Amino acid sequence: MSLIKNLPFEWLVGIRYTRAGKRSGRNSFISFISLISMAGIGLGVAALIVVLSVMNGFQKEVRDRMLSVLSHIEVFDASGAMPDWQAVAKQTFQNKEVIGAAPYVAAQAMMTRDDNVRGVVIRGVLPAEEPKVSDVAGQVRQGKFSDLKPGEFNIVLGGELARSLHVTLGDKVTLIAPQGQVTPAGVLPRLKQFTVVGIFEAGHYEFDSSLAFIQIEDAERLFRLDAPSGVRLRIKDMLQAPQVTQELSTQLTGNLYLRDWSQQNSNWFAAVKTEKRMMFIILTLIIAVAAFNLVSTLVMTVTDKQADIAILRTLGASPGSIMKIFVIQGALVGLIGTALGVAFGVVVALNIDVIVPAIERLLHVQFLPKSIYVISELPSDLIWSDVWTIGAVAVVLAFLATLYPSWAAARVKPAEALRYE
Repeated sequence: MSLIKNLPFEWLVGIRYTRAGKRSGRNSFISFISLISMAGIGLGVAALIVVLSVMNGFQKEVRDRMLSVLSHIEVFDASGAMPDWQAVAKQTFQNKEVIGAAPYVAAQAMMTRDDNVRGVVIRGVLPAEEPKVSDVAGQVRQGKFSDLKPGEFNIVLGGELARSLHVTLGDKVTLIAPQGQVTPAGVLPRLKQFTVVGIFEAGHYEFDSSLAFIQIEDAERLFRLDAPSGVRLRIKDMLQAPQVTQELSTQLTGNLYLRDWSQQNSNWFAAVKTEKRMMFIILTLIIAVAAFNLVSTLVMTVTDKQADIAILRTLGASPGSIMKIFVIQGALVGLIGTALGVAFGVVVALNIDVIVPAIERLLHVQFLPKSIYVISELPSDLIWSDVWTIGAVAVVLAFLATLYPSWAAARVKPAEALRYE
């Protein structure tokens, strides 16, 4: 209390005006409006924190599932084949961020089984080297990834692809390569039958429905390649992939092209970024509405306190001091509302994995049915930079809302305000 008493009188009066008077019902109503404004700011801030955390969680979940199949960086030769891939891989390890490298063959083909036909992406790999750059081997739900052996023409399919073709372990599928075979009868498609030895579930529909793995030597034979298409890399921090790609482009020799994971899925990440930005703008408008409720609150306060303002002016208070009183009053409401909103939003965002299942059990509903959505639990990824940005925006909006009413209070003329008192 002694600390408060030592504050300048503008602070003392501003803090006093945020509380209802004991004898004035009008003061109680004004303070009730202030409380509503404070609650509105708090709820808007909390909603924005929770929504952005959930969006970040979905983005992180999908990104991690994509990168369990994709590599962080791909290095491929302009000619389409890389005979000396071991030398290129050795060069990449000169960068301290690179922790894994493996060769690959990438191609597209048609896959048939009875009357079912699907377009697929074929990836030729070395089963022993692939775990260094992806997690596919650990995602095989049926069969074994290590059964991809040279010359045996075995194949590992995505779960959705296997279901659409109605195949299971041991069944045969036929691959049709786009490169035709010239014969006296004309150009005929090149066909090769493969045996299904594994089915993986990456949890990402695009890969589960269109990706298949075969042994790299079998891929070279099927697509008539002399060497792997390139080298796939894994780095320590996947978020540093663009920077590491730029560094490797200056370190590696030869006519090579490099591509990081964000470039491979640029449209998806751009769409998510735009959606997040628009959601931020829309929910910020909720905070703005609550913040500008302070305008009406402060205008009512100024009207109700005109006599008090006039007395302060006659006692020597400057217009700047009067303006500061009402800025402090509105800013306090904004700060308290923002602080409560940040605290509530952070608690909910950090415990959404507990809160949402409890609500589902209470209401007997499921927000993300497993039969429809791959992700059946609501993910959350709280990013503190988002929290500070939201808090700063809310405080700035509350401050801006105080400017006009406080300016109007500073213009009150003592003689006119006390004429009818």
